[in-house]
Amino acid sequence: MRILIYSYNYHPEPIGIAPLMTELAEGLVKRGHQVRVVTAMPNYPERKIYQDYRGKFYFTEYKNGVKIQRSYVWIRPQPNLLDRVMLDASFVCTSFMPALFGWRPDVILSTSPSLPVCLPTTLLGWLHKCPVILNLQDILPEAAVHVGLLKNKFLIRIFSILEKFAYRSADKISVIADGFVDNLVSKNVAADKIVQIPNWVDVNFIRPMPKESNAFRAEHKLDNKFVVLYSGNIALTQGLETVVKAASQLRDIKDIAFVIVGEAKGLQRLQEECNECGADNVLLLPFQPRERLPEMLAAADIGLVVQKKNVISFNMPSKIQVLLASGRAIVASVPDNGTAARAIRQSGGGILVPPEEPQSLADAVLDLYKHPEKVKTLGFNSRKYAVEQYAFEQALNNYESLFESVKDNSSSIEARVVSKQEV
Repeated sequence: MRILIYSYNYHPEPIGIAPLMTELAEGLVKRGHQVRVVTAMPNYPERKIYQDYRGKFYFTEYKNGVKIQRSYVWIRPQPNLLDRVMLDASFVCTSFMPALFGWRPDVILSTSPSLPVCLPTTLLGWLHKCPVILNLQDILPEAAVHVGLLKNKFLIRIFSILEKFAYRSADKISVIADGFVDNLVSKNVAADKIVQIPNWVDVNFIRPMPKESNAFRAEHKLDNKFVVLYSGNIALTQGLETVVKAASQLRDIKDIAFVIVGEAKGLQRLQEECNECGADNVLLLPFQPRERLPEMLAAADIGLVVQKKNVISFNMPSKIQVLLASGRAIVASVPDNGTAARAIRQSGGGILVPPEEPQSLADAVLDLYKHPEKVKTLGFNSRKYAVEQYAFEQALNNYESLFESVKDNSSSIEARVVSKQEV
């Protein structure tokens, strides 16, 4: 089968949708499918086009059997509202030509964000007479409005129209959690149009490893420390200031160390917060190369998931699956009624605390520090649940079945149309 993946984010970007779409594309190639990816010049999370890709309008490369077609996008390190609109608009415009002048796909998978990509993918589906699957990693504009990223009423209206168009034009909609299903059904999307396939983790790559003789621990002088790790995006929806304030309350316990790994701009802001509240037990580090991810996760005793109170209920951070697969205990400072909280409860691998409450987070960390057997039990539960529910091969099977079903349905409809014309 020929599969076109239309995704703004892709390798070598280290977090978010990029690793997921990279693993999916390469996994499909290993199963004998032809895959090409239409994507932007890599720029996330620094919001600057990576050095090796600057000065290019289009660039095609191959990695592990996947044809990657990149196009220029308008990107600014500190985007205002106009910059964000220009970013989406530029990708819609520049990506369409390479997408059009490649081999004809049997099926198109389009990821959202970016929502405006529904325009070129719908047109491509019509031109190539092939089905389009919309993969929702977030629901826009609702999520952006909820956290205050999108306030302009005109743009909210435009994005709402785009959202309805995207749902109506897609042949199927794949979602990553049950909260998404409820949200779409409430918007009159037919339930039989929605397929739930959770995001996955490569449980062979991300796996439990011993803390002893851990190079990451040794490199950062963390040996004999009880390490509390956050790794990921540092943005409005996380509220990492809560972690810094919680750390400051535990700074007298010299055996506890907090480690935050993220992009430079976010780390600079957190360093100022550390200075203000005297959190000298927080180590701030830039993103690590992906090949070091298992080692970094294994250096931790606890993995953190952090969200603000106003994060919309269906938000499901992909770091949850990664932490579970690493076999580490999780402390999640997240809204109690959200999809993230539900997933962690079901896993049996973590503890939930109210969001934006540093004292509650500090108390949970201290309790686990004092009860190592509890940490071990939570870690065992984490790994077991990840293998059972989030293994990559299982997700790959589900996507392969979805692609086959929409392709077969499309072929059946086309055959009926031809038959009627002949009559």
